[in-house]
Amino acid sequence: MAYEAPKNILIPAEDIQRRVRELAFEIGRDYADDAQLHFVSVLKGAFVFLGDLVRSMDRGVSLDFMAVSSYGKSVNSSGEVRLLKDLDSGLEGRNVIIVEDIVDTGLTLAYLQEILRARGPKSLRTACLLSKPSRRKVDVKVDYIGFTIEDRFVVGYGLDYAEQYRHLPYLAVLD
Repeated sequence: MAYEAPKNILIPAEDIQRRVRELAFEIGRDYADDAQLHFVSVLKGAFVFLGDLVRSMDRGVSLDFMAVSSYGKSVNSSGEVRLLKDLDSGLEGRNVIIVEDIVDTGLTLAYLQEILRARGPKSLRTACLLSKPSRRKVDVKVDYIGFTIEDRFVVGYGLDYAEQYRHLPYLAVLD
């Protein structure tokens, strides 16, 4: 079967890049007195967002990565969150920003916030590229939101379906 990119573009690349720069500015403003920020990216979907976000920051940052799963190869969350890869460094006394691709049911983010908060960071905030509030199953705080979208399955800009479409510079609805 030949590869075909989705044609139903939801958010163009230019809009994503502009919003990522705005989020970097907001984060920098909120941490004006603290020089160092530690970003924890949730793999795999948030890696593109993380890369653009940290390149837009006006300060030194450090990075770490976690991998969790609640989707597998399905378009629907299983509701069960599994930790697949933990952090390589400690969080105690650090200003931590969790970087998520999408906050859907909120279960994954609530799980991450709980386990990371227990590790003693100085502060813990969350930045997500996409938020789907209509799908929330738990009330979870998201400090920085790129875009709020309806309940559609989107791919591109790091988000995938069965490991495909992550490379797209835009976000598209997968029909």
